[in-house]
Amino acid sequence: MKIETPTWVKHAVFYQIFPDRFVISQEPRKRLLKNPTWEDWSAPPTQQGYKGGDLWGVIDKLDYLQDLGINAIYFTPIFQSTSNHRYHTHDYYQVDPLLGGNKAFEQLLEQAHQRDIKVVLDGVFNHASRGFFFFSDILENGPNSPWLDWFKIHDWPLSAYDGDRPANYEGWVDNRALPVFNHDNPDVKEYIMEIAEHWIKMGVDGWRLDVPFEIKTEGFWQEFRDRVKAVNPEAYIVGEVWTDARQWLDGTQFDGVMNYLFTGPTIAFAAGDRVVMDYVQNPSYEPYPPLSAPAYAAKIQAVLDLYPWEIQLTQLNLLASHDTARLMSIAQSDRASVELSTLLLLTFPGAASIYYGDEVGLAGATDPDSRRGFPPESDWDLELLSYHQQLIALRHAHPALRIGTYRSIYAEGSAYVFVRTLDETEILVAVNVGTESVKVSLDLVALGLKTRPERQLFGTAELSWKQDEAAHLTIDLAARSGCILTSVSPKSLETEIVGGTTTKPISLT
Repeated sequence: MKIETPTWVKHAVFYQIFPDRFVISQEPRKRLLKNPTWEDWSAPPTQQGYKGGDLWGVIDKLDYLQDLGINAIYFTPIFQSTSNHRYHTHDYYQVDPLLGGNKAFEQLLEQAHQRDIKVVLDGVFNHASRGFFFFSDILENGPNSPWLDWFKIHDWPLSAYDGDRPANYEGWVDNRALPVFNHDNPDVKEYIMEIAEHWIKMGVDGWRLDVPFEIKTEGFWQEFRDRVKAVNPEAYIVGEVWTDARQWLDGTQFDGVMNYLFTGPTIAFAAGDRVVMDYVQNPSYEPYPPLSAPAYAAKIQAVLDLYPWEIQLTQLNLLASHDTARLMSIAQSDRASVELSTLLLLTFPGAASIYYGDEVGLAGATDPDSRRGFPPESDWDLELLSYHQQLIALRHAHPALRIGTYRSIYAEGSAYVFVRTLDETEILVAVNVGTESVKVSLDLVALGLKTRPERQLFGTAELSWKQDEAAHLTIDLAARSGCILTSVSPKSLETEIVGGTTTKPISLT
C-alpha cells in the first residue's frame, strides 16, 4: 500500500495557540461581556480562571506570526465550553462566544489563508461534557432520554456533581465532568464524522485528535480518515499519541502524531543535567537522565526507524505543549538549552511546532503554569526571538532541511553532527552541548558525502579544510553552540582532491 500524506505539512512550521492566553483584541467589537471579570493577564494562571484571549486577538497577531515565519496554526479547542482550555465541549458546531464565536473564526480563517497560513483544530471526540446537550438531556430525563446509548451509563441515579456518590457513568480518567461517548453506537460515530466533515468543508486544514487511543471501536479512525480526505485530500490528521504510534501510522488512519518520542531525548541531550526532573516525569513522554551524543544518536535513529519516511515527513515535532512544562523552565532558564533544542527541532524531518511564547522566552512549570498569558513586548527575549526567526527562515529557504534524508555522521562526547541530503544538496548540522569547546574532524569522503561544505549558513564555528588523499573538514565548535553548513555549489569532492597536502580556511560568506 502506498502511503500518502499532505504535501504542505512537510514544509510547515506550526505555532500552537491556547486561545484564552494568547492575546485580547484591542479593536472595538461587539462582545458578549461588557465588564468581564478576567484574571489579571500577568498573574499565575489558575485551573478555572479565564484571562480573556480571543480569536479577534489572534487576527491582530497574524502579521507577527507571518514575520516569525509561521505558516500553520494549531489551536487547542475553540468550541463552546465551560473551561478555559475548552476540552469540555458543549457544542461542536459553535465556536465559543467568549472567543468571538463563529464570526470571529470565519474572519480568522479567511485572513490566515490570505497569508498562506494553514489552520488545524483540536478535535475532542473521545468525550464531551456534562453541559453537552445530549448528556444534559439524560441528567434531566433519566432513563426516558433518547440519548441513553450515546454514553456509557452503568446504573441509576447518575451523579454528575456530587463526588460523595458514584457517578454511575463512565467519565474519561474517572472525571465525571467528561462523559465518554459510546463510539460503538452508529449514531455517535456518524455524528462525529459529520462534525469532522463540517469544519473541513468550512475551510479548516486539518484535525489534531485528542487522546485518539481511547477510542477502541474497530474501523473508527479508518472511516474518519476516509470521510475527511474525501472532502479535502490535503487535510492533515495528527493524533495525540505520546509513545510508539505504529498502529495508527499505517497509512489508513493518521498522517502523523505529536512526536514526543523526539521531544524527550532532544531535551535530555541539549539541556543535560539542567533538566528539572519533576517537570518531565509526570507527562507521558519518557524522561531521561542527561544523554551523551552517542546515546542521543541512537535514540533519534530509533525514532526514524519506527515509521515509513512519508510518515516521518508529516510528524508534528515539538519541544513543549499545553500538556508539558515549558522548555525554559525545564532547563532552569538556560537559554542555550532552548537554543540548541530549537536548532535540532528546526533541522529535523517533519513539521516543527512552536508553543506560543516559547520563541520569546516565556517560562512555565506544569499545567496550569505552562498556560501563562503571552508576555508584553517589553518582556520578550529579543535575542531568542531573532534566533527562532533565523532558523525558521533557513528552513523555508532550504528544501533539504525539510524533506532531505537525515543521517547521523558523528556522535562523540558532547558533539553531534548529521547531514540532510536532497538530490545534490547536502547540509551539515553540528552541535556541541558541552561546556567546553570541541574540534570535530570529519573525513567527508569516507562518510559518503559528495559535496564540499564551504558556506556557513548559521552559527559562528571556526572551520578549516585539509585536502590530501582524503578530504578532512574540522569544525571548531564553541561550548553550547551549533552551526549549519552547506556547499556553495554541488561540486564533487572527488574533483577537489589533489596530490599533496594543503590547508585553507573555509569561506563564511
